[in-house]
Amino acid sequence: MTASETTIPASPDAAGTPTVAVKASPDRLYGRQRGHPLRPRQQRLLDETLPRLRFDQTRLDDPARAFGRVPAEIWLEVGFGGGEHSLAQHAAHPDVGYIASEVFENGLCSLLSRLVPDDQEATAPVPDLLRIWDEDARALLRALPERSLDRMFLMFPDPWPKARHAKRRFVHPANIALVARALKPGAIWRVASDDPTYQAWVQEVMAAQDLFDTAPPATTRPEGWPPTRYEAKALQAGRQPLYWTFVRR
Repeated sequence: MTASETTIPASPDAAGTPTVAVKASPDRLYGRQRGHPLRPRQQRLLDETLPRLRFDQTRLDDPARAFGRVPAEIWLEVGFGGGEHSLAQHAAHPDVGYIASEVFENGLCSLLSRLVPDDQEATAPVPDLLRIWDEDARALLRALPERSLDRMFLMFPDPWPKARHAKRRFVHPANIALVARALKPGAIWRVASDDPTYQAWVQEVMAAQDLFDTAPPATTRPEGWPPTRYEAKALQAGRQPLYWTFVRR
């Protein structure tokens, strides 16, 4: 094992207590940041609307000041995809400051397009308690003060199913302490996945840590979990999503 590797216990069914080598999570982003060429409306959203909602990095030391008014709590969603989960949570919890993190430009445009009308990208009002982080979410987690988040979401992340790509998965031994650092004691971290490889990986990684209380995942979407397009696609394809709730110790 090299210095860039860590170990997590093998699955509980394995004989004895062997360990498996896991490469450290690299400090770089993988995957696409842009899909098809942007249409004029999408470019306006990125040029004119996104800057008005982007999380102000000068407020990282006191994230409540990054919002238009002081929120009752601060929640973070890592990788919001099309944005439907973020917007549903924001609508259901109007006093919560919601940080929606995504680097994929088409995903950013999907969320922004639901907030402002066409041809009003630069002028339409934007929500006071919704902010967007369009860089690596791990940089945000490192920069936020300790115990500054009340809740976090990771909904149907890219599973990176090949074993050699395990280091790219957000649920990774190297990231658990990073997430725990930013969450308050008692804060909830919700994770959902429909990919069998990722599901087994989450079970293995979270069984090997001592920063979160764990429980068996739900097999049907719990109350208060808005649906997403990725969940709908999984169910249509016959895949079984799992829904975890981890609680910061």
